Amino acid sequence: MRFLVTGGAGFLGSALANRLAQDGHQVRVIDDLSAGDSARLDDQVLFTRGDVSDRPKLWTLLQNVDCVYHLAARVLVSESILYPRAYNEVNVGGTVSVMEAMRDAGVQRVVFTSSGAVYGEQAEQPVREDQIPNPQSPYAVSKLAAEYYVRTIGALWGIETVILRIFNAYGPGQNLPPSHPPVVPRFLHQALHGGSLVIFGSGGQTRDFVYVDDVVEALVTAATAADVDRRVINVGAGSETSVNDLVGLVAKVTGQEAELLHSPAESGGVSRLYADVSVARRLLDYQPRVDLARGLRLTLEQDPRFQS
Repeated sequence: MRFLVTGGAGFLGSALANRLAQDGHQVRVIDDLSAGDSARLDDQVLFTRGDVSDRPKLWTLLQNVDCVYHLAARVLVSESILYPRAYNEVNVGGTVSVMEAMRDAGVQRVVFTSSGAVYGEQAEQPVREDQIPNPQSPYAVSKLAAEYYVRTIGALWGIETVILRIFNAYGPGQNLPPSHPPVVPRFLHQALHGGSLVIFGSGGQTRDFVYVDDVVEALVTAATAADVDRRVINVGAGSETSVNDLVGLVAKVTGQEAELLHSPAESGGVSRLYADVSVARRLLDYQPRVDLARGLRLTLEQDPRFQS
């Protein structure tokens, strides 16, 4: 098949693009490199530097494409609180641009990566796709708005749409920005370098940490699965881990007992959030295979940044 992966030089995007290329597909990637790195991509992936709002470039790349994976987005919750307009422009406006270009180029299916963040605080756990979203950051709002645009434009123009709500993905190559990095690579880096592990809130808040290879399996299957048009599907490990328990696992796999610092002034986010993955299991034959302890070990082994 022929695929276009937007945001394909990022953490998830590059893992997906490389897997598709290794499976023998023709893969095109567009990424503005604001958070990505084209060096991550296999040689057989055709890389183009560009923005998804560049309609002529996007339209050219979409010729004869069978399916689009739309991953291009800004993804930092804390940054979105400071710059909500930018998140709306990229995550919502960029998605509309991709859908319009797909319509004009005659592409038949799009797989859109949304986020478990759209659920926000929920009384019932694990969260199911039929629960009413309760987004609590501009990032989460932008992802939910983009979901509605994808489904609505898809329905109006006969484009098959699959929306995957991905939970806390982690693994080798995950970005480690200087400001508000994701918790898994932040804790690993701090533990290995003798730093203190800063825990926001009590540390009792739980999340669903899902290894990158499991996410890629779901993404790959979503391109050709039957009976998934207009569906929203959770992709997580299907289990919850508190931040405090994550600290314990990091200490175990690194062999380092780091100093813990609690920062009660900063919010740790929603109190509980993990995915019911029964819909993914039924529609995508999805079965997460890498538990958190093994995933942390694989991250240490395969990510050069964590090598001594």
